[in-house]
Amino acid sequence: MKARLLRLIAFLVLFGGAIRCAAPAPVESYTLARSALEFAKASDASRFASKYFLSAEDYYRKGEAAYKGRDFASAKTFFDSARVQAEKAENLARLKKFKSGEF
Repeated sequence: MKARLLRLIAFLVLFGGAIRCAAPAPVESYTLARSALEFAKASDASRFASKYFLSAEDYYRKGEAAYKGRDFASAKTFFDSARVQAEKAENLARLKKFKSGEF
């Protein structure tokens, strides 16, 4: 009985690990988020749109942590959120710079 229970537990652990790794690595989302952050930095978003920029950096850090932990589904969600926030930050920074005549 114990051997059967141990085999069942081992199967469930291995099966659970296989399911967790089933999602493909979100390489495209990772790359797009990183590029969006770089463009936001280049547009001086940390100065003109700090709320969106800090939010983007936070999501990006969480995405990297999830990626390193091989939780690819969460990583993709975080990277997508980081990209959206970084794009908002860049657009707002460019708009504010244009309105102030700094462009």
